[in-house]
Amino acid sequence: MTQLSVPLLDLKEQYRAIREEIREAMDRVCDAQAFILGKEVEDFEKACAKYCRTKYAVGVSSGTDALIIALLAAGVKAGDEVITSPYTFFATASSIARIGARPVFVDIEEKSFNIDPSAIAKKITTKTKAIMPVHLYGQAAQMDEINDLAGKHNLKIIEDACQAIGAEYRGKRSGSLGDFGCFSFFPSKNLGGFGDAGLVTTNSEADYKLLKALRMHGEVERYHHAYLGGNFRIDALQAAVLRVKLQYLDKWAMKRAQNAQLYRELFNEQGIVVRSNDLDKGSNGVVLPEIVVAGRHVYNQYIIRAQHRNDLLKYLQAQQIGCNIYYPLCLHEQQCFQYLGDKKGDYPVGEKAAQQSLALPIYPELTAEQIKHVVNAITAFYREK
Repeated sequence: MTQLSVPLLDLKEQYRAIREEIREAMDRVCDAQAFILGKEVEDFEKACAKYCRTKYAVGVSSGTDALIIALLAAGVKAGDEVITSPYTFFATASSIARIGARPVFVDIEEKSFNIDPSAIAKKITTKTKAIMPVHLYGQAAQMDEINDLAGKHNLKIIEDACQAIGAEYRGKRSGSLGDFGCFSFFPSKNLGGFGDAGLVTTNSEADYKLLKALRMHGEVERYHHAYLGGNFRIDALQAAVLRVKLQYLDKWAMKRAQNAQLYRELFNEQGIVVRSNDLDKGSNGVVLPEIVVAGRHVYNQYIIRAQHRNDLLKYLQAQQIGCNIYYPLCLHEQQCFQYLGDKKGDYPVGEKAAQQSLALPIYPELTAEQIKHVVNAITAFYREK
């Protein structure tokens, strides 16, 4: 009997379902031979602004560049400090460092994996210019508390929503919860392009105009440069592809949520769900992701915490079940950030997440049979322990 294979992500299935629409959009761009900015980009930006419930959206070249250009538009300069999370993708902190500012880390909440608002205040100094909360894995951070702090200290908020397009917090969409919202359309994201692409949202007309100038080398009119920007433009081909996919995003998000619920039901039936405290004490089993804010989790990744995480990873891979570790090392432990002076043990909640977390398949085209196979394999692993 052929062993059932469950990839971590299957983009081919998604493409097959909308192939004709995608090809039509790409042909439209190719026939027009208009590849840089133009109508395709403008139409996509308008659709994204409407989806994110913001006044404006600016397409850019990647999620990383979205963070960089938002920092520049926020007025963050060399020597300034930006508070963010140590448990996130590298670009969150590297974007801050790339413009000469200093990343200042704050530990995360255990249940949400997002920055802990209660720990931010003590890290604010006279050099602090902005807070960059990360809506990690598709769930929004606790933005009310963060906005209160930002208002009190006159700080900008730059949302790293690269994994969270469509996520909601108290009725508001990610990207509308701060001064700037930054998104990535890397192919593996919930809304993935056919290469690198990104977006910045804002409700400020002045910031919108500034963002548009910054993505074109700071150009305010042809060959007249008011700012030091960069080449941060989104390709028209990417905009056309993404506009097609955007129509299906809510449907895909609903299916991801249904898959997450099925995981929860099946894991509970197997009796291997444990509490976080019990996991720390050595109990065999898994801790399931929780929705801890009043809003929508879009499950860009489905992250469990697992006892014997590394052994479980190898076991599942041997069973042809896709899984991955996001992220095995916190940013303050990375070699390139040693100059910041943080050390192992400074952010224990983030470090524990790095040691325990494991991503399981969650993509919309996943079948119930495949999910049951994943749960059964994990159950078998723990029963053999």
